Amino acid sequence: MSDRAPAGQFIDAAIGLLRRLRDEEADGIAAAGTLLADTVAGGGRLFAFGAGHSSLAAQDLVYRAGGLALMNLLAVPGAVGVDVMPAPLGSALERVDGLAGAVLDSSPLREGDALLIISLSGRNALPVEMAMNARALGVKVIGVTSVTYAAQTKSRHTSGTYLKDHCDLVLDSKIAVGDAELTHDGIPAPFAPASTVVTSALLQAVMATAATTLADRGIEPPLLRSGNVDGGHDWNARVMEQYRDRIFYRH
Repeated sequence: MSDRAPAGQFIDAAIGLLRRLRDEEADGIAAAGTLLADTVAGGGRLFAFGAGHSSLAAQDLVYRAGGLALMNLLAVPGAVGVDVMPAPLGSALERVDGLAGAVLDSSPLREGDALLIISLSGRNALPVEMAMNARALGVKVIGVTSVTYAAQTKSRHTSGTYLKDHCDLVLDSKIAVGDAELTHDGIPAPFAPASTVVTSALLQAVMATAATTLADRGIEPPLLRSGNVDGGHDWNARVMEQYRDRIFYRH
C-alpha cells in the first residue's frame, strides 16, 4: 500500500473503474438503454435480478426517486441481499440447479419484457440458468458482470458456461476477480470491495440513457419523484396508476 491514506486510495480506485466504464462501455450502455426504451415503448415490463450483494444494485433500480417506475425486482427467496440466515445459505442457493426455472415459472415475466441480471462472477447456476430460461421465454436479457471471471475461474454450472454466454447484451463492470481493491502488508487478505458502487453507477447510466431515449422519441419516460419533495407523492400516484398493469411491487 502507498503512503496515501486508504480512504483516498479506495476512492481513487473506484474513480478509475468509473472512468473505464465511461470510456470502454459507452457503446454497451447506449445499447442497453436503447433496449430498455424499446421495451417500454413496446408495452413491455422491466425486471432486475441479482443474488447476494449483486442484489443491492438491482434493488437500487426499483421504486427509486429519479428512476423508471416500470423497473421491478425479480426476487429469489433467500438470495436477495443478506437477509437470509445463516448468511452463507444465500451463497449456497446461488449454486442450486433448477432454482431459476422454478422462480421464472411463478413470475410475471413474459415475452417482450426485459431482464437485467447482475452477477459479479457470472459463474453460479442461478444467474446462468436465469438468463438461459428467460431468453427461452422471449425475454431480452442484459447481463451485468465482470467478464474477467470467465477467464480466471471455473463455471459452477453444468454447462460450463457463464452469464455472459446467455445474454442479448453484456455490460462488463471491470471488477477484478475477488472484488477487493486494496492490500496492506499487515493484512493477509485484500479488502475494500468496489463492485456495489461501480455496478450501481453503471446501471444508473443505463437508466439515464433509457429515459433520454424515450424523451427523444416524444415519449414521457415513466419516472418516479422523491416522496420528500412537495408534490412527489401525487406525481408517483399518477405514474403508478397510469402503468399499474406493468408495476408489480405495489401488490
